[in-house]
Parts: sequence; C-alpha cells; structure tokens
Amino acid sequence: MSDDRRYLLLLPAPEAEWAELPESEHELGMENHRRFHEALAARGHTLVLASPLEPSSAAISLRNTGRGSAVVTDGPFAESAEQVVGFYLVASADEDDLLEVVRAFAEGGDHVELRRLA
Repeated sequence: MSDDRRYLLLLPAPEAEWAELPESEHELGMENHRRFHEALAARGHTLVLASPLEPSSAAISLRNTGRGSAVVTDGPFAESAEQVVGFYLVASADEDDLLEVVRAFAEGGDHVELRRLA
C-alpha cells in the first residue's frame, strides 16, 4: 500500500476577466501549467487527474428545499466574481514538497486552493 495522500487543487478565477484577456496572456497561463506539470513529475508527485471546467453559466445547481425535494437551477451555486475554473487531483507522499511546487505554480500567476482528501 502506498503512503501517498491525495490532494485536490481547486483553481478559482474570475471567468469574465479571463475571457477578455489577450491570447498572449492565455499562452503565459498555459506555460505556467506546463511548468507545474513538469515540476510535479520531477519531484515525485503523481498527477492523477486534471481538467478545466466548462463555464459556471453551464453549471447545474441542485439545492435541498428542506422538504424532501431539491430545486434544480441553471448556473453556479453562488454568485461570485470568482468561480472554480479547473482542478488538479495529485497524489503525494511529501506534503511539504508538494506545497513548495504549488507555491511556485501560484507565484506564476494562478490562484490555488489546496484541499486534502479526507
């Protein structure tokens, strides 16, 4: 059995602002992700799964009514300037080192929320 623990890295971002950035800014962002992938591999962390998400406007939210039913609505769960736009699922046996790699990724321009899987 592996000693690896799994971590979910959520990537919140202001969707409207990102959509308006010039292509050169998108390319810089993709380069930051490429460096992050390389750093994970080079330092022994396993990228289990990663993906961008469709825009929050395409989300389907389901809320419990408290009366034994759920309300289904189009759009994000909460109105917010930032929405989760993507994620990484990473396995690692060295949380301290993983935090260093994620810190460098964030310093490259990405906002990251790291959550340990229970």
